[in-house]
Amino acid sequence: MLDRSRKPIDPITFAVLKSAFESIVDDMAYTVMRTARSPIVRDVLDYSATMCDAKGRILAQAKTVALHLGAVPDAMEALQRHYADDLHPGDVIIFNDPYDGGMHLPDIFMFKPIFDGPRHIGYSVVICHHCDVGGRVPGSNASDSTEIFQEGLRIPPLKLFDKGVRNKTLFDIITKNVRLPDLVIGDLEAQLATCALGEREFLRLTDKYGADMVEGFLAEFLDYGERLARGTFSTWPDGAYSFTDYIDGDGFDEAPIPIHVTITVKGDQIGVDFEGSSPQVKGAINSTLSFVKSATYLAVRCVLDPDVPNNAGLYRCIDVSAPKGTLLNPEFPAPVAARALTGYRVVDTVLGALAAIVPERVVAAGEGGNSVVCLGGYDKQTREPFIVVDMINGALGARAGKDGIDAVTNPSQNMSNMPVEIMEATYPLMIEEYGLREDSCGAGRTRGGLGVVRQYRLMAEEAVMQLRADRYAHAPYGLFGGKPGAPSRNILSVDSDPQLLSSKVTRTVYKGTVIRHEQAGGGGYGDPLARPPEAVLEDVLDGKVSTAYAREGFGVVVEAGSLDLAATTALRQRMAGAGA
Repeated sequence: MLDRSRKPIDPITFAVLKSAFESIVDDMAYTVMRTARSPIVRDVLDYSATMCDAKGRILAQAKTVALHLGAVPDAMEALQRHYADDLHPGDVIIFNDPYDGGMHLPDIFMFKPIFDGPRHIGYSVVICHHCDVGGRVPGSNASDSTEIFQEGLRIPPLKLFDKGVRNKTLFDIITKNVRLPDLVIGDLEAQLATCALGEREFLRLTDKYGADMVEGFLAEFLDYGERLARGTFSTWPDGAYSFTDYIDGDGFDEAPIPIHVTITVKGDQIGVDFEGSSPQVKGAINSTLSFVKSATYLAVRCVLDPDVPNNAGLYRCIDVSAPKGTLLNPEFPAPVAARALTGYRVVDTVLGALAAIVPERVVAAGEGGNSVVCLGGYDKQTREPFIVVDMINGALGARAGKDGIDAVTNPSQNMSNMPVEIMEATYPLMIEEYGLREDSCGAGRTRGGLGVVRQYRLMAEEAVMQLRADRYAHAPYGLFGGKPGAPSRNILSVDSDPQLLSSKVTRTVYKGTVIRHEQAGGGGYGDPLARPPEAVLEDVLDGKVSTAYAREGFGVVVEAGSLDLAATTALRQRMAGAGA
């Protein structure tokens, strides 16, 4: 809670230190990108960086994967439970166990405690999604695992460095249990370099301003974040607001999996309760509660003013709960490797409820989070392994005053599509198509963004293919009369015989197989008949919308590249009458 007894720091010093910490975490993010070895970190940007105070409270977040960072408080609780009285200068702690502070096994947390002399003042924190951590399938990220033991190497909170001494045993265990040790160890070294940079820059501030001044600022900075958040929540109407969204299935059972949320606004505090969501499932889309909290904080943060800092002060104002034994708080040893999909749907669900509170600030549903195409195998001659984990980022839903953005990362990811040149140069793949998916946008006064098409041809003799997608049966929702975006599809072609696959698949494929993923588009916002015909014509001329979809979705008639206003007016009148 706010500490009103503390003497405030002068505004100029406060602003300088605020900008300094925000710059430090962004410098940390650039360091990871420039030093990482694996394409999933270096090019796809599946990593995060943050700084914490000595109590483990987040101070600032880099512009990286936002869904990681809200889980840091639970991770910090695990770290302090194991090492409360055993932290020293030169220590580095890593872990990935979802049932002991982690999220899923490929995401390895790294914490470096920072000391100013004997005084513990903070932590550098870096989380990277590693390309492989062992387990039954390459990439360690399959949807169809049925228990955590199948998913790879579980690392409890352990010291990778103890008072500056390298833990060779732990390095050796990791090296022997992953398929691509050079890349995994290389990415760990990138995390180490980044944590060291964070430590160096933090200590430069304490050298300049003094540890007392910096610690006083940190406490005030957290209070500042809380104060701004509470100021906004106090303007929201008190009440309970509910929404339900769905995952298409877990890869074993195609029955819809509901995620239900109720947001209760009471004064300047909000409660977010997931009672009524699905029980935990057989497949690996279960999510730890820490990740659900992270997704919830992110969704709420998306509707706040930009000047609200991304620090732990915000978390004080939001209570998150989910019943034990559910999809969003599973019992051990439930599998969780593909939990990212569930986190994305939590974001969509919370935003759906927030649309009833702050409709002008909520966007329609995007593509549903990235789709994952993973292919792993061995070179026929050298027996060297390869693992490509391609995370396809697709489309943003429509906004109150603007169209959704085409082929852009979901805000919960903040990641990048792997460049075709990198993929073809690194892996035995040929990319036969990469572009926008025509007509995938949801119709509305403002339309949704267009999703992405990726088509791969396997050039290796054999590989294990894992597909993790969603929004097949439950397309991205529109808001306030806007229509859903187009659903996603997976298509497999062997000898030019296309086969429609389910959303979540693990199977062996062979040389020449073509894998095509058509990602969902973003939902629309507002009545499609209110969209200016000229805007629809522009989309037709740009190849984003076909003339058929312009007519059926928006009531706009385009003939020979020109707008037929008379026919459009008549068609819209008929459509409005039929809708009434």
